[in-house]
Amino acid sequence: MRALVVLAHPNPESFNHAIAARVAATLRSLGHDVVVRDLYAEGFRAAMTAEEHEAYHGETPVVDPLVAEHIADLQRADTLIVVYPTWWSSMPAILKGWCERIMVPGVGFVFDARGRVRPGIKNIRRLIGVSTYGSPRWYVRLSADAGRRTVMRSMRLSTGWRTRSDWLAMYRMDARSAEDRDAFLAACEQRIRELAG
Repeated sequence: MRALVVLAHPNPESFNHAIAARVAATLRSLGHDVVVRDLYAEGFRAAMTAEEHEAYHGETPVVDPLVAEHIADLQRADTLIVVYPTWWSSMPAILKGWCERIMVPGVGFVFDARGRVRPGIKNIRRLIGVSTYGSPRWYVRLSADAGRRTVMRSMRLSTGWRTRSDWLAMYRMDARSAEDRDAFLAACEQRIRELAG
């Protein structure tokens, strides 16, 4: 397995960082190749520039070298794991910006001979989303969970519907004990072992 882990949390001491570290360590212990991209640590810019917007439908839609590096990692991977906190019922802006700037024409999607949109990153065979929520599960369901829909539906439009997908969630994050967090990390590790072992 060649996994790309995309992490979106600004605090290096965050629980999301602990999740990403556990996921990566578990995969490496099983002998898999792992690349971790910490968007905040890298200074990944969320907003598409006017130049990028202009280039979007041109022959070379990628103008930022950092974006090109991320695309290369994505195109080498067979597993994409996204780790982030859910804020305002969705993913952080930096992760939404990653999607917009990485999933450009020729990468996230391609056009067939009849001009129809087709998946562009068919190399991704497994898609895993991990998110923490401040709210309880019932509230998250009521708010439609836009981040999860983006990962589990929209990203799968770029990978193809045969991509196997999994979702791991910790609800009521702010009210959880250290024991609860340890249990969630252990559950993440176990699930990754089941999927990758």
